Amino acid sequence: MSRGYDQYCPIAHALNLVGERWALLVVRELMHGPKRYTDLAGNLGIGTNILAARLRDLEAHGIVTKRTLPPPSATRVYDLTDYGRELKPALRELGLWAARSLGPPTDDDELFPGWLENPVDWILAPVAPPGRFEFRVGDEVASLVDGEVRRGSIDDPDVVVEGDAEAMYWLFVDRRLDAVSIEGDRDLLERLIDVAPAPIDA
Repeated sequence: MSRGYDQYCPIAHALNLVGERWALLVVRELMHGPKRYTDLAGNLGIGTNILAARLRDLEAHGIVTKRTLPPPSATRVYDLTDYGRELKPALRELGLWAARSLGPPTDDDELFPGWLENPVDWILAPVAPPGRFEFRVGDEVASLVDGEVRRGSIDDPDVVVEGDAEAMYWLFVDRRLDAVSIEGDRDLLERLIDVAPAPIDA
């Protein structure tokens, strides 16, 4: 029996495509490039049977595709189709909407590898002025170069921003600079934060 929504509505159709548990998180992971099955399972902390089912569904809907990387790698990976990549603006808006009521991370929250890259990419990259920004939280480093996000450090950043996860939350969501350390062009960072989406009280 179908578990879909029996409604002729684009929102209902979208939920039929990506509304199953874990589906959008699989898409989120693949937004940063193709990944092996084991990488997806490890990054998401998801059961392999559930991951296999989500990938199968997403592939059937034309959102994800399997391909083999060229030699010498010749590794089989999962990647988004063009249709799948078109979900990025929707994921960004959903993330911006939810961030207002998410609250800062606590000591009990588990931060997955590469977590810092997502808010830099989705909150700041689309509105970033030209420049080279580097954000650091412990071992996690994400950079922004002329509006393009990069994992890890970059050469000759204009500004380096460092703090804990809670400080980055307040920086990205509430435009607060008081809890982070800033090295380099503070004015450039303020220009970036000034054009970021305005905070909204949940």
